[in-house]
Amino acid sequence: MAGKKTIFNLLIPDPLLEEIQDDKLVRKKYRYWRLRTFYGMYIGYAFYYFTRKSFTFAIPSMLEDGFSFSELGMLGSILSITYGISKFVSGVMGDKSNPRYFMSIGLILTGIFNIGFALSSTWILLAVFWGLNAWFQGWGWPGCAKLLTHWYSQSERGRWWSIWNTSHNLGGAVIPIIIAFIAHHYGWRFSMFIPGFLAIIMGFFLMNRLRDIPQSLGLPPIEKFKKEELPAIFNESKTDPLTVKEILFDQVLSNKYIWIMALAYFFIYIIRIGFNDWGMVYFVSMGYSKMKAAGFIVWFELGGFLGSLFSGWLSDKVFGGKRNPVSVFFTLGSICALIAIRWNGLDYFFLNVIFVFLVGFFIFGPQMLIGMVAAELPDKKAAATSSGFAGCFAYFGAAMAGGPLGALISTLGWNGFFFALVACGFISLALMMPLWSIKTIGQKSSCSEIV
Repeated sequence: MAGKKTIFNLLIPDPLLEEIQDDKLVRKKYRYWRLRTFYGMYIGYAFYYFTRKSFTFAIPSMLEDGFSFSELGMLGSILSITYGISKFVSGVMGDKSNPRYFMSIGLILTGIFNIGFALSSTWILLAVFWGLNAWFQGWGWPGCAKLLTHWYSQSERGRWWSIWNTSHNLGGAVIPIIIAFIAHHYGWRFSMFIPGFLAIIMGFFLMNRLRDIPQSLGLPPIEKFKKEELPAIFNESKTDPLTVKEILFDQVLSNKYIWIMALAYFFIYIIRIGFNDWGMVYFVSMGYSKMKAAGFIVWFELGGFLGSLFSGWLSDKVFGGKRNPVSVFFTLGSICALIAIRWNGLDYFFLNVIFVFLVGFFIFGPQMLIGMVAAELPDKKAAATSSGFAGCFAYFGAAMAGGPLGALISTLGWNGFFFALVACGFISLALMMPLWSIKTIGQKSSCSEIV
């Protein structure tokens, strides 16, 4: 018997309603709910990123408080490993859950654990709260992957996904300015407390904005609405949900392409997280002030913002739904930009701004597109699990960018740091090149008029 939702059944997917037959009403509802879903996801994930990366820009102030490179690097690795495992586990949960509540409850809990981190003094307590934060960080991505694959069709998804992906960069560009300022004037504890408090507020906002898949509102599947034909192997006409076994083994673990893309993701994330986490420290160690060094990371995120948009547009419009050619070209670009930063040193400040911008521009292309390919390869009912599986590998790579990369810097200096990032770029290229022509379900469509 249907009834009001309680704390025990909030995560249960909404029931599918009888399909609305009025075409004009369907178009109106699709236009309204796609926009509302999109800006809810966008703002919500930006705050997930806010509570995940707040620690990065508190590192210089925490070093002054007596914490070592190794201790702080290990906190970064704890987040990456825990978050990576959570992305996979939460992906399975996300495919079987209502993204409205799954995503919003996760954001509220990350805010609570950010506050717990801010109130802690011992390394053990910091590690516990940062690990708990990391686990519930994993509740953000699956909801977005599920909503993006159900509300936006394959022929347009590159553009919509790329716009959504800039939420990373919005959070990443705002974080250095806010956190560096707060940490400098009020200490690193306040720089963790404020993002946590804001995340709790935004979690309730997200709960109000989001809904489940289109069929739960009486709308047809997006492919039917956009008049796109799906291959017979996909189960969009099947109303019964896939079992966990079907999701895990039939759709994800048996797909060799998902494994290869996950491995490429591992090395791409060493570059992305390595530069993001240690870039500010590098520029401070080279002689720039904390505020000026934080400004470089703003340029990194601004570059990522534009790179995400451009790479998604290219994959849709120029390569006809093929994502890997764009990933290959963008990875080559990131390698060249990394080499240029180390070559330039501190000689020309303006050149460093350009090169940092280009690292962000190019690395966020494959960072976004590989995750999209992982979500597009299986049945849509397994999209969150598949993208979570690839994301698990990505954040194992991010873990390598924490403690291990910090240890490498201590041993071999910054030359070793840049050599490691460039090597990761070439390995990811070797994995992606053989899959140059892989394409998912991108048939041509006669699209309805819709925002």
